[in-house]
Amino acid sequence: MTLSQIQEEIEQTSERRTELWNSLSHGFDPAVASELKRLSAELDQLWDEERSLKAALRFGDRDHIVARARVEKRLERAA
Repeated sequence: MTLSQIQEEIEQTSERRTELWNSLSHGFDPAVASELKRLSAELDQLWDEERSLKAALRFGDRDHIVARARVEKRLERAA
């Protein structure tokens, strides 16, 4: 998924969640509350995915960063 796709999905999910909160303000409905909980979890996952992708775009592949850090750590120990 691209960054723009993730951001679009976040926006759509947030709008749906807002509608559900509005619906709950008129009275409790277990089905609405359940969907709201599911959407909140989905949003958390989307935000995590967005952060990971932004970090990868900015700093590079995670495995490459870890490998580079290990090399630097070995060099520090050798010095």
